[in-house]
Amino acid sequence: MEEKAEISKPFYVSSAPKQKTSAEIISEARKSLRTLKTQRPLTPREDHRKLFGPSSSRTPENRPPSAFSLHALSFDVPDSRPVTVKRLSPFLLYPKLPASPDNEVDTSPPLPKPPIDPMEVKRVSSARARLFKAASQGGLPPVIRPEEYMKRLNSVPSLTKPSPPQAAQKNVFSKGQFRGSSPLLTEPAKAGENEKEVFSKKACENSVSSRPGSGSDSTGSSSRASSRPSSSESTGARNRAGTGNESRTQEVETEEETCYWNTKILPILQQLESTQNGSDVEYLCGTCVRLHGALQQGNMLERKCKKRATLLKALYRLIDIGSDQLSLQLAKLILALSVTGKNLLNVCKLIFKISRSENNDFLFENNSITDSLLSVVCTEDVFSISEALLYCMGALKFLSGNSTILKDLLNKGLVEILLQLMKKINDSNKLNKTHFSISGHLLVQLTATLRNSVDLPQSRQRFLCSGALPELCVVLEQHGSDKDICTNIARIFSKLSSYNDCCAALANCSGCYQLFLALLKKHQKKQDFVVRIFFTLGNLTAKNNNAREQFFKEEGSIDNVLELFRIYYELDMTSKASKTHLRVEEEQECVQTHPSEVEDVLIKLIRVLANLSIHPTVGTALATNSICVGLLVKVLEYKSIDECQELVINAAATINNLSFYPVRNSVVRAEQLHLAELLVKLLLSNNMEGILEAARVFGNLSQSKEVRDFIVQKDVYKFMVALLDAKNQDVCFSACGVLINLTVDKNKRVILREEGGIKKLIDCLRDFGPMDWQLASLVCKTLWNYSEKMTCAVLSFGKEETKALLQVLSTYLEEDQALDYSSSEDLREFHKVCWEMEFIPVAQQLMNRIQKHDTFLEPLTAPS
Repeated sequence: MEEKAEISKPFYVSSAPKQKTSAEIISEARKSLRTLKTQRPLTPREDHRKLFGPSSSRTPENRPPSAFSLHALSFDVPDSRPVTVKRLSPFLLYPKLPASPDNEVDTSPPLPKPPIDPMEVKRVSSARARLFKAASQGGLPPVIRPEEYMKRLNSVPSLTKPSPPQAAQKNVFSKGQFRGSSPLLTEPAKAGENEKEVFSKKACENSVSSRPGSGSDSTGSSSRASSRPSSSESTGARNRAGTGNESRTQEVETEEETCYWNTKILPILQQLESTQNGSDVEYLCGTCVRLHGALQQGNMLERKCKKRATLLKALYRLIDIGSDQLSLQLAKLILALSVTGKNLLNVCKLIFKISRSENNDFLFENNSITDSLLSVVCTEDVFSISEALLYCMGALKFLSGNSTILKDLLNKGLVEILLQLMKKINDSNKLNKTHFSISGHLLVQLTATLRNSVDLPQSRQRFLCSGALPELCVVLEQHGSDKDICTNIARIFSKLSSYNDCCAALANCSGCYQLFLALLKKHQKKQDFVVRIFFTLGNLTAKNNNAREQFFKEEGSIDNVLELFRIYYELDMTSKASKTHLRVEEEQECVQTHPSEVEDVLIKLIRVLANLSIHPTVGTALATNSICVGLLVKVLEYKSIDECQELVINAAATINNLSFYPVRNSVVRAEQLHLAELLVKLLLSNNMEGILEAARVFGNLSQSKEVRDFIVQKDVYKFMVALLDAKNQDVCFSACGVLINLTVDKNKRVILREEGGIKKLIDCLRDFGPMDWQLASLVCKTLWNYSEKMTCAVLSFGKEETKALLQVLSTYLEEDQALDYSSSEDLREFHKVCWEMEFIPVAQQLMNRIQKHDTFLEPLTAPS
């Protein structure tokens, strides 16, 4: 008797928590709890390529410029000159002035010297000009006139004798106190020559040896060079990382090198010199390629060429031609010569300037210039060339927007190289904040390049293998106040979190939820950042139940989300109020095809709440949160589905998830009648997705007798019966969920037949049963509830309906009977699924009941 009483109980959609099979959990999740999907926020495409786009938070005066002019004179030739530390030969004759008595010392102040006439300076040689400059800086001793020097020399006979070697080693001129020393003072006068003749002869020799292109260029430069580099040279040495000391010893050019230069390099340079008018750019580009190959073959690239200064000077002059194609060839060759300091900065600016135009992208395709750019990024000392690196990164950012070039860059290790650079910057910022400003500029370009690279599927595995996600979280932690960096990284996370493997890796990043919450609180009004963080959180909570729990346990997590919900709800209300003042014609012109920025934030935010509510603990907490439910209800009140479909549907779906938890103090249950009135608006709309979502909510709310009475009073049940005609399984399933709850009340069962519901249920069973056993089981349970007090099947169902129902049930049960004797693996799996979804027991009971009370039809044979 107890077993029979249990069988005769009505079926209804129960939401009470209890131990269920896996099949029941899947079935119940389909009925009530659902995660939501949404489109990823679109990454805006900038119309113009700039170092910092128009939406940058940096003011023009606080960021490096994107536009500048470059000429040959912008480059510093002395910085590229090979430096020697060969010391000058000591004097064989050097004067020792006799100590004068005290009374002969002239203690009177020196007469003021007139300033040097600039016109006179221009007339002297370059060496004399350097001496004038050094003298003005106090770096040289007073210059002695030749006549005075001869007078002193003749007055002391001992001075004409050679000095011993020990004395020569103590010569003050051998200690490198001069920036440049003239060979006029390095050799004694030969017999029969006076000092003036020596002076004149040496000056002539010096002039000849200093002519460019002369055979004694190497030797002459060695004899003229200083014992220490010039100021520009030492600056270049300090500003270049990984190139060694600029002041290293320069060996004298060998005979083989001289021969190779004269026969291979010099003719090419002469060809470049002869066509500097730029009349044939293609010829010049080809000549540069041949020059590059000749230098590489002669092992003269980097800083190995003895006449490197002459070579670079010739290349710099060609930049003034103004051809982007030629300038790119020149830049590649100049970088191959390992320029430093100002020249490295200028060549990076040159490449940046060329890359700013999309029309020049073809110049970079299949071009090794990208290898040169990546080699600059690989520098060890980042901040020694930070400005050059900034423009280098800017060029890579522009080029990564081209899919063809991006594929080439990825194959060359772009992601790995950029992540190594990011790690260097992060490690430096952990130690001190000295370079914090320039590191921020660098990271803007770096993260923008990574953002572009994520678009290609092959880059995702590189991100995972290189540990990119934790390192990006470190950048967010250090530069949380930099809106540009935060937005770029948010775009990277929004793209990567759309994939399961990347989503799991991000969920495993320690402290990422706390970091996201802190940044959301800091940048509440920055919509493009907020919307992407919520999209990322929605992806994390949609695929990982642990992520839901961890986010919920973060201090203030729900409060912060609801506060942002309130802020953007008020912004949307303000925006809607401003639109009401428009004329009807203007309002029709303003019909949106996509959600506004504020609406998009609300869509992503509500999706997070819906996905969090899948977790029982979180769902129960949200169902009892009056602020959360209140805001969701307000969205349904003020926003129509025609204004923003996704926002309204997400709000209804979240309420559906929260209504699944029948807790005592549930705010959803307290507001169920008001919610039912709002849902009727969705049922009356022409939007099938809105109708489906409303039916789902009614499926949960209709477990309450008050809501069931509302459904009958407002004729909502007629909508549900009509939905059974839909060709959509989900719509039929949701409508059937409401009808099964209505059949719990005995006085409401009759309405099912009055509206033709019996026939439509049987049609659903026949049409969708073979492919949807969950729906078939629900239909059988609804018919079971309806026939609880049945005395005659034909009177209850109708003659044709009874016959059709028995035929469908017999077909399904006979198929199951045949399964017992089948050896097919597919049919055995089919049999298992049917039993797990409880269709077979319900169908068997329903068929037995109909046959028992069928007095007008011949009984059909049914399996035992």
